[in-house]
Amino acid sequence: MAVDAVSSTTSATTTTTTTDTSASSASASASLDYESFLKLLIAQMQNQDPTDPMDASEQISQLATFSQVEQTIQTNSNLETLITGNALTNASNYIGKTITSADEKTTGVIESVRVYSDTMVATTTDGDEIPITVGVRVGEPPAADTDTDTETSDT
Repeated sequence: MAVDAVSSTTSATTTTTTTDTSASSASASASLDYESFLKLLIAQMQNQDPTDPMDASEQISQLATFSQVEQTIQTNSNLETLITGNALTNASNYIGKTITSADEKTTGVIESVRVYSDTMVATTTDGDEIPITVGVRVGEPPAADTDTDTETSDT
């Protein structure tokens, strides 16, 4: 069974996800701010009073602080990618199992799972949608109903 970050289909089994773009937008915003910071620093150096120059250690401290913020944003972006991959793995493990909603009113075999940035929603073979949240039971599929009466013989 193949699982893709956008969508995959394998014999009536579908797993989809929508990813949160907050990290990528924050990263883009940070790089714009970083460029602005460097322009401001250069302008500050060009226009400083030669008789009373800015302290070099202060400039280095500002640059180092801003660099740490940029690295933190990139780390958050990488963590979101790992979390999305983990959610996709978990979603594929649910397919084919029995699910019972938290209120125990809906039960069925999971046919597909949609993964969102903050939750997963299972769709049963009957078309019911059940959010996978606290209180939901997921288990092995029901055993096939086969009557296997064993005959005993007296010898």
